[in-house]
Amino acid sequence: MMEERRYHSVRLDKERCKGCTNCLNHCPTEAIRVRGGRAHILDNLCIDCGECIRICEYHAKVAFTDALSNIKAYKYSIALPAPSLYGQFRGMTRPEFVLEALLRIGFDDVFEVARGADVVTRAIRERLREPNLPRPMISSACPAVVRLIQVRFPDLLDQVIDIRQPMEVAASIARREFCKKHDCQPEDVGCFFITPCPAKMTAIRTPLGQHESELNGAISMMELYGLLLPHIQEMMSDPDFVPATRYGVAWATSDGEANAVCPGNSLAVDGIPNVIRVLEEVENEKLTDLDYLEGNACMGGCVGGALTFENNYVAKNAIKKMVSQMPDVHPDQDVPISMLNKYPTRNDMPFLPNPAVKLDDNLAEAMRKMKRMNEILERLPGYDCGSCGSPTCATFAEDIVRGFAVELDCIHLMRNKIQNMAQQMLELAQTKRE
Repeated sequence: MMEERRYHSVRLDKERCKGCTNCLNHCPTEAIRVRGGRAHILDNLCIDCGECIRICEYHAKVAFTDALSNIKAYKYSIALPAPSLYGQFRGMTRPEFVLEALLRIGFDDVFEVARGADVVTRAIRERLREPNLPRPMISSACPAVVRLIQVRFPDLLDQVIDIRQPMEVAASIARREFCKKHDCQPEDVGCFFITPCPAKMTAIRTPLGQHESELNGAISMMELYGLLLPHIQEMMSDPDFVPATRYGVAWATSDGEANAVCPGNSLAVDGIPNVIRVLEEVENEKLTDLDYLEGNACMGGCVGGALTFENNYVAKNAIKKMVSQMPDVHPDQDVPISMLNKYPTRNDMPFLPNPAVKLDDNLAEAMRKMKRMNEILERLPGYDCGSCGSPTCATFAEDIVRGFAVELDCIHLMRNKIQNMAQQMLELAQTKRE
């Protein structure tokens, strides 16, 4: 049976691709191949982390998100800004200005995802109190990291905490509160996440741990930045909003979640190569003394997302300044335990391994292909140069077995073959002269 194609926000612009191997060498799940002079993104391995978007000099990798005009498909629309949005505007120290600006560009209401992060913080802290949980428990907040675990570290899926992402919890609360206040039906209300990265867009279309997302779409921060900036600059008085806690806002940066959830015994890691190295440590049971691991695919956390406008270091510093001026109220104090029962915070389905990495559904055939792969790998030089169009010799051997490449696509094998042929021709010519 043909496997259902997954939704991906990250896609290739074929006209711009020059067939270089930059993206090939930086993809953390080896999901890119270069064939016929241009890149191809393998649907079954891509985790939408956005590394290829960052690294491509020709801007041939793009992220598809919703347009602002999509909010008109609903009678009412709610903006759910990620806290990383606050770090995009230099000199701004109050989240309320961003919230007011979102209303001015066309949304009917605004609900901070940082408030969802406050609820999630409380939910995780309660979950960690339960006995017999494996250690460390791993954050589920970054969908790119969760998908990375599904592809490369499936044995760790039981350690990914089964608490929903802050944007999902925020959307659930926002819609219910809006419907109650305005006496309308849930289907009349569209909830749109203002996203710093393509992975969040993908998580809305193909949810993780949920059968269906609470959100109706995601709009790129890059698209909204120019619309929001003039409204923020002209504001003279403080808008009337009840903000999230400083801990919820700090989820925008690496270690913000860890400091809120488990400040005494946690580890925060940012950047997908660093996350991979730490997950290898977890897989080898070298970090069992930790209670909690926060992993962010982007450097600096969500402020470093591929769809942000501001430099990630500048944005991280802006968030740091902002939270330093906010009252020091922890979500344990701000979020009553009843909230965890009132709104869904736990996943309704388990995280499952990515099944698409199997060589074949038939075990005997898979073993035959594995044997052939190993035989091919023995003949390859082991340089992992990427010149064949596959990221490593191992993936090249797999591509050959799957029928996507042939051995002579390897320039080193091709060179050896040509040298042997030249030598044979020389020997043949000498034999004829004699």
